Amino acid sequence: MSANTLFEHFSSIDDPRQQGKVQHPLFDILFLTISAVIAGCQGWEEIEDFAHDKLSWLRKFIALSNGVPRHDTIARVISRIDMTQFQACFSQWMQSCSELTDGSVVAIDGKRLKGSFKQPDRKDAIHIVSAFACENGVTLGQCKTDSKSNEITAIPELLQLLELKGCLVTIDAMGCQKEIAKQIIEKEADYLLALKANQGNLFEQVKQLLQPEISRQIATDSQGKSMKNHLLFNTFSR
Repeated sequence: MSANTLFEHFSSIDDPRQQGKVQHPLFDILFLTISAVIAGCQGWEEIEDFAHDKLSWLRKFIALSNGVPRHDTIARVISRIDMTQFQACFSQWMQSCSELTDGSVVAIDGKRLKGSFKQPDRKDAIHIVSAFACENGVTLGQCKTDSKSNEITAIPELLQLLELKGCLVTIDAMGCQKEIAKQIIEKEADYLLALKANQGNLFEQVKQLLQPEISRQIATDSQGKSMKNHLLFNTFSR
């Protein structure tokens, strides 16, 4: 991990704190948090523990001149920064670390985060739409779906963050929308969209175009199986 590369992409994030009371620079907290999460930490206390365990390594990249920030300080700072800014910076950083080549497949899909629902009624789980670079094995960006919306509104926001020139973007039937396809083309990429009956007219047109070929292949396959069975019968009858 290059601290300089991280700093280039995350330095534009606004620090929401009163500068006269700042003991830990924003970039120190960001670098620590990102490093800890990449290492598998799943909570604020684990991030603080990671900092104590890896202090010598961390100080190769950041000063931590006032020591390790407490977990509640880390949580408070991260919760107050602009997540839209952070998302944009993170996506730019991931794309700079992963070079996409022509023909690379970027799969866009939505998932509900495990355990993110409210305990009393187990509702309102967080739904995230992610862009996954299949060849690189990394997530290029994510966008949270609004509780009163769905993937159709979140996908365009995510596409706006990505550099997709020369790539093949795959999306399930939820994303089979004219505006989404147009946006992918404007990004100089190709698309592969699942088609279901949610697009009635297009679905029927494709069925009519493909039905003759599908019927031909089925007939050919059935004829081939019949011929194969006939040959096997003759062979074993001798």
